[in-house]
Amino acid sequence: MLEIYNSLSRYKETFKPLHEGHVGMYVCGPTVYGDAHLGHARPAITFDLLYRYLTYLGYKVRYVRNITDVGHLEHDADEGEDKIAKKARLEQLEPMEVVQFYTNRYHRDMAALNVLPPSIEPHASGHIIEQIAFVQKILDKGYAYVSNGSVYMDVEKYAKDFPYGKLSGRNLNDIVTETRELDGQDEKKHSYDFALWKKAAPEHIMHWPSPWSEGFPGWHMECSTMGTKYLGERFDIHGGGLDLIFPHHEAEIAQSCAALGHETVHYWMHNNMITIAGKKMGKSYNNFITLEQFFKGEHPLLSKPFGPMVIRFFILQAHYRSTVDFSSEALEAAEKGLQRMQEAYARLLKLQAGNQTTVEVAGLRQRCTEAMDDDLNTPFVIAALFDSTRAINTVHDGKGTISEADLKELRGVWKTFAIDILGLRLEEQGGDEGKQKAFNGAIDLLLGIRLQAKQNKDWTTSDKIRNELTALGFQIKDTKDGFEWSI
Repeated sequence: MLEIYNSLSRYKETFKPLHEGHVGMYVCGPTVYGDAHLGHARPAITFDLLYRYLTYLGYKVRYVRNITDVGHLEHDADEGEDKIAKKARLEQLEPMEVVQFYTNRYHRDMAALNVLPPSIEPHASGHIIEQIAFVQKILDKGYAYVSNGSVYMDVEKYAKDFPYGKLSGRNLNDIVTETRELDGQDEKKHSYDFALWKKAAPEHIMHWPSPWSEGFPGWHMECSTMGTKYLGERFDIHGGGLDLIFPHHEAEIAQSCAALGHETVHYWMHNNMITIAGKKMGKSYNNFITLEQFFKGEHPLLSKPFGPMVIRFFILQAHYRSTVDFSSEALEAAEKGLQRMQEAYARLLKLQAGNQTTVEVAGLRQRCTEAMDDDLNTPFVIAALFDSTRAINTVHDGKGTISEADLKELRGVWKTFAIDILGLRLEEQGGDEGKQKAFNGAIDLLLGIRLQAKQNKDWTTSDKIRNELTALGFQIKDTKDGFEWSI
């Protein structure tokens, strides 16, 4: 049985869906005002992994991942300029041009990382009417107030009836101490009250009519609204980065309880951060590296380009709840590890079955399953697969044999866990993925010519091909069946 760490209860629980055979999962997606970076890749890969595994377990999963294209302000959850509006103003574009451009690029990067598309990808700007209705429900229940055309959550009043801060482990006194007073917030009753709807300033270019003012929804409102719209008033899993626990997800809980009288989410899951020199990677810290920069090697901290599968493998090598500290050296180590897996899988597909099994292959599926059931323990899955490469290499080198049944099972385990669940494209080795098949074919053709030259005792041609490919960075190994190569 799958056990997952529930951020709400702070311990692992056996996963039990609210509706038999069906899982509703909502994950906070990007704010699309710039290129995706490594910090965006981690939650995308983490919840892609969960989506894949739940599907493998036989559940029908409705996976909702939102696009934030309005309401996320530059300096504070309730103050500052809208991030997308600011980008549009600086580049003299329509806000939706900015949204479309960076959404397209986000989809491109996610496809490169082999992140499956969600079932539904709603935009905040496409659900303004629903968000207004949700705000009105909270007002009707008495947990919000209108001030100068904006609507704010009355946190103090809410906290008398519901346990505010239960997800983050904070109490209201702590929040009062930690919340800073900001200029222009005298329209709030308390500094910790958060906006459900903001009246737009005259210069604000993204705004909609509402019963309270011409304005826009607060950042937290979109997820409460779209989660319940597409998954119902109670759904199974809500995910996102650890940095969203407070205030974003805490505010979501408050909004949902205030409007509906109960919580909507059964399991809260959060991935930890990607750091650089111990500091969170992100646009707000100006220390991020975009995925395109990784793919092209165009950043001072990168020693070379790193392909999408290297990035995915690098993230999966660590448990999703642990911090991952970035360095070019760590990526180079991940690249070598991925290459070992690619080589092992290529050899596995070429193995010939024998009459009996003389290598250790039993129990691999069980080990991988137990690791995934243990809160998606991908480092243990990877370790188990690496352990099986000893058997693969032993049979490949002619020092052992494997029966047809065991060979089929071994190939099936690798296909299921490495490719279908971990999402690694093991058939690809280096280079531009779009040109990989042609690239591999060209190298195979060249080495085939070399093999024919050797058979004809044309050592000059044979040595020339080998030496020049080696100088270009290829490793070539002659085998009893022909040859193998890697970069």
